[in-house]
Amino acid sequence: LSLSSSGQNASSQEICPSNSSYSSHVSDSHPGSALSRNRTLYSRSDSGISSLLPSDYFKYLTWHKIEQNDIRGSQLRCPRVREGPSAEGLVFRQEACTLPPRKRVLEKNEWETWLQENWEDCTNLNISFQDLGDPYQVANFNRILRRLIRVETLWLVDNSLVDLSAIRLPSCRVLNMNKNHLTSFKQLPKIPQIQHLFLAENHIETLTGLSSLQCTPLESLTLKRNPCEFHQNYRKQ
Repeated sequence: LSLSSSGQNASSQEICPSNSSYSSHVSDSHPGSALSRNRTLYSRSDSGISSLLPSDYFKYLTWHKIEQNDIRGSQLRCPRVREGPSAEGLVFRQEACTLPPRKRVLEKNEWETWLQENWEDCTNLNISFQDLGDPYQVANFNRILRRLIRVETLWLVDNSLVDLSAIRLPSCRVLNMNKNHLTSFKQLPKIPQIQHLFLAENHIETLTGLSSLQCTPLESLTLKRNPCEFHQNYRKQ
């Protein structure tokens, strides 16, 4: 017998079901449920009763796949966008070398996701520290950047970014790209309205390409901890 936090005697063998029996009970009560298959039991130290943490219900879901969710992408300030390819996508990638190229057609659920993400209406967005690794993740990240036509403040800190020259951010006024892998100003996105640009802790070796920012209303530029800092007349240039 053990003393529970409520002060009552309780037998763990009589009252507490085993993890296996409890798991089977949950699975049986919700047949075919993805949530029931992914739930994990946790033992509470105060009473010894196994229970579920609320976060377990959602740990395998992205924000736009949660039911009864009306949140749009433009309402998020720091979303996690580092998703991986689906199982079908992985198979397709393995067979891509043997299949002829085909035009990608958006299915209904993909189109609904596109509308709910709503990146076109974002004006203030932080998508830093995404830990981009797989080429699929980089491609998805660039897909989102191409949709940010109204963003004014954008943080892309520590994303291992190398070249965004194909991206255009027509309304961006504040861009933070600290701690990435840029080696030249030519790798920056098109930012015609930029006012404050942060490029600290990259790998920019020369100031070549800096002239591309002369036609912008740039007010401040941060380049600390870049190799170009050690060049002669760096400040003057």
